[in-house]
Amino acid sequence: MPNPYLAPAVAGAAVVGLGAAVAGAFIGSGLQNAQGGNRAVTVRGFSERIVKADLAVLPLKFAAAGDDLQAVQADVDADTATLRRFLAAQGYQTAEIDLGRLEVTDQYAREYQQQNVAARYRVAQTVIVRTTNVDRVQATTRQLDQLIREGVVLQDYNGPSYLFTKLNDVRPPMIAEATASARSGAQQFARDSGAKLGGIRSATQGSFEILGRDDVGYDPSSQVFKKVRVVTTVSYALR
Repeated sequence: MPNPYLAPAVAGAAVVGLGAAVAGAFIGSGLQNAQGGNRAVTVRGFSERIVKADLAVLPLKFAAAGDDLQAVQADVDADTATLRRFLAAQGYQTAEIDLGRLEVTDQYAREYQQQNVAARYRVAQTVIVRTTNVDRVQATTRQLDQLIREGVVLQDYNGPSYLFTKLNDVRPPMIAEATASARSGAQQFARDSGAKLGGIRSATQGSFEILGRDDVGYDPSSQVFKKVRVVTTVSYALR
C-alpha cells in the first residue's frame, strides 16, 4: 500500500546544450565538441515529493525573578513541576522530556548595571520535548493556554520545529525518478535533432533540498509537511 505522504512528482527535464547556443537556441546541424568532434547533450532531471515530518522538537522556556535567589529558584522548580505534569497529561513519556539550558542572571554583577532594577536575580529554565509523535505536539501547542492559567508564562516562544529525518528512505526512488526524467528529455532532444542517444558521459546528483511544503514566507521548520526535491545533471553522447 503506497505511503500517502510520499507523493512523487517528476517534472520534465530541462535541456541544456553543450555547444554553441544563442538566447537558448541551438545553432548548426548538431552539438559539436570543438576538440573531439563528438556530439553530446546535457539534461537535467527533476524529482519532488511531499513528505510528513517524523520528528518534533518543542522548547518551552519560562523564568522567575526576585531579590532572593533561593526563592526565585524555588519558583522555577515549581513551574518545572507544573510543566512536567502538564506534559504527562498530554501523553508524553519521561524519555521525551528533557531539561535544557538553565540561565541565572545577577543584575548587580553585570558590567553595565542598570539603575533601579526591579529584581536582582532572574532564573530561566528551558524544558525540551523531543518526540516522533508529531500529531501530539501539534495538539499540545493548541493547549498551552492551560499553562498560563496555572501561572507558567512562556518566554521567547517560537513554537515547535518539525523535522524530516528519513531522507535515506526516499533518496533511491527519487534519484531513479530524476534520472528517468533526464533520459526522457535527452531522448526527446535526440529525436528532434535526428540523432540517436548514446551512453552516459557524465552525471552529477545535485543536493537534496528539504523545504516547507507551502511557500508562505516563514520558517520552513514550522511546517509539518515538507517538500523534498533533487535535480540531477546527466550528459549523454549523441550518435
